[in-house]
Amino acid sequence: MILGMSVATFTQVHVILSLIGIAAGLVVLIGMLMGRRLDGWTALFLATTVVTSVTGFLFHSARFGPPHVIGLLSLALLVLAILARYSYHMAGSWRWVYIVTAILSLYFNVLVGVVQAFQKLPLLQPLAPTGSESPFVIVQGLVLVAFVVLTVLALKRFYPARDIGAVSMKIP
Repeated sequence: MILGMSVATFTQVHVILSLIGIAAGLVVLIGMLMGRRLDGWTALFLATTVVTSVTGFLFHSARFGPPHVIGLLSLALLVLAILARYSYHMAGSWRWVYIVTAILSLYFNVLVGVVQAFQKLPLLQPLAPTGSESPFVIVQGLVLVAFVVLTVLALKRFYPARDIGAVSMKIP
């Protein structure tokens, strides 16, 4: 039992929160690329990604390992993203701090999703049973390159002070 739920139920809740965080994060990223500040989507992305990272630590583990490192890094980045966004309002250098930390947090969530997909999905599992085979490495490399390119583009395009219509694209 974890937080009063069976391990299976807790796992489902954790995965659903993670998928919501990824989806909301992608919407926020698209908003950045369009030069738009999507306040509702941003709040959803940051909240679900924080909860995803925190709940990841509640799974039983015999030792401290890579998932814990990613979780700690993600939480540190999310603290910076939240501070940059809500305390410093993305003013001055806090704009790039927000962009980089938010997108890197999204990347870590996607990274874990790719790892889990190769470990759990019957279609992908045979392609990389140990997680070191070329299909897995290629996908991880492509995801990394995509996020680097998207981060650079967001840094060039996202200037929240210029977004007068920040209320568009609210969460339905």
